[in-house]
Amino acid sequence: MTTHSNAYEEINDVDLDLTQDDALDDEDTSSGYGNETEGPGVEGLELEERQALRRVVGMSTELTDISEVEYRKLLLERVLLVGVWTEGSAEDAENSLAELKLLAETAGSEVLDGVIQRRKKPDAATFIGSGKVADLRNLVAALGADTVIADGELAPAQLRNLEDKLKVKVVDRTALILDIFAQHAKSKEGKAQVELAQLQYMKQRLRGWGGNLSRQAGGRVGAAGGGIGGRGPGETKIETDRRRINTKISKLRRELKEMKTTRSTMRQERRRHSVPSVAIAGYTNAGKSSLLNAITGAGVLVENALFATLDPTTRRTTTSDGRVYTFTDTVGFVRHLPHDIVEAFRSTLEEVADADLLLHVVDGSHPDPMAQIHAVREVLTEIGAVDVPEIIVINKGDLADQLALAPILHRETGAVVVSARTGEGIDKLKALVEASLPQPHITVDALLPYDRGDLVSRVHSEGAVDTLEHTGDGTRLTARVHPQLAGELAPYQVAAI
Repeated sequence: MTTHSNAYEEINDVDLDLTQDDALDDEDTSSGYGNETEGPGVEGLELEERQALRRVVGMSTELTDISEVEYRKLLLERVLLVGVWTEGSAEDAENSLAELKLLAETAGSEVLDGVIQRRKKPDAATFIGSGKVADLRNLVAALGADTVIADGELAPAQLRNLEDKLKVKVVDRTALILDIFAQHAKSKEGKAQVELAQLQYMKQRLRGWGGNLSRQAGGRVGAAGGGIGGRGPGETKIETDRRRINTKISKLRRELKEMKTTRSTMRQERRRHSVPSVAIAGYTNAGKSSLLNAITGAGVLVENALFATLDPTTRRTTTSDGRVYTFTDTVGFVRHLPHDIVEAFRSTLEEVADADLLLHVVDGSHPDPMAQIHAVREVLTEIGAVDVPEIIVINKGDLADQLALAPILHRETGAVVVSARTGEGIDKLKALVEASLPQPHITVDALLPYDRGDLVSRVHSEGAVDTLEHTGDGTRLTARVHPQLAGELAPYQVAAI
């Protein structure tokens, strides 16, 4: 995070020590972060659209004295991060707040500072306790922040109380992630999934302001409040909003159900042809899309940002012996991934649960890769994908500390270290994937006429050819195939002598 501003440094009467006021507090830690990693430039229309209209530092010609005209300028939200450390080590709490910083910057805000408070559990009323709220209010004023982002999901009462006391907008981790998803969703299905998650989140957090709480009369009301349609209170404005949200949620669920049918049909078609599928899952910004591009040349958008790609991408590739199988890149995971997101993206995440093999991608350069593995496996358990065979792929091996990777390689047998950027380890990974794919198990010995070249092609793409010979009567081959193809080859089977 950026360092404190000069205005903040000049204020001497503000007590920034968040360790004195709350009797429930055990220990308090405040941390600042200032380092960012920059990824390589990537070409592509979608990436260009995202980077359009970015400000160039030092190009401003803003006037210093404007007295006769109204002048406005667009500024990034200036945010202050606040976290509650309830368990684990101080390093875990700082890593969580550092991730929140990256999320905030991905959403398009300027992070001013971040503080962490040590508590046994979050305060039920204000998340950080009433004493710390007063200190936080002084810090907000000193920094000139206009938004506070909490590293956790706030209850509606906590959100309301914090906004009333801090006098600035308060956002929790869930709303921040939903905002990023809304910015990055491109497909019709992705946009519908994000909107559904947002509405489910908002429904419990509606607030009435002034006239929004007034009663809505059923018809024209006389001076005494009587008359047809006016003999009782109607819906409040907030009740009307909640009903309209419920109606919209029902509509989105119907639309997603239809889209789910289309996706299921595509999966069934692949199963009918016994095409093995490999799902790529893992923590956000671990390099899943880069890995897909390195293996299949898919050309998927790659950006050094959290949740850069949300829409699943499926690409077809072949093994060294000609068998066809598919790779599917899925949405990235993050610690404390909102439950509404998991529910809304369930049809997409089913691609992982239905896969024959899972590539679990881990960012090898991350300070705490084991925490990433744990967070991803929590989501995999929630979507019913724990039984899918898994290969741990440690990406960004060129940037990783080999000593830090040693515990993972010792604990996760069969893990592979690769670098999608340099190509290191990609061939080894391909060989491991091919060896882990389900193998056809029915052996056939067939003599196929030359006019059935389609069957020969299918044997190559869907099975494993052991021997092949071109004779005067046709193509003689022995191969291992799946049951459906074995049935189609049955008329051409060579009788055993």
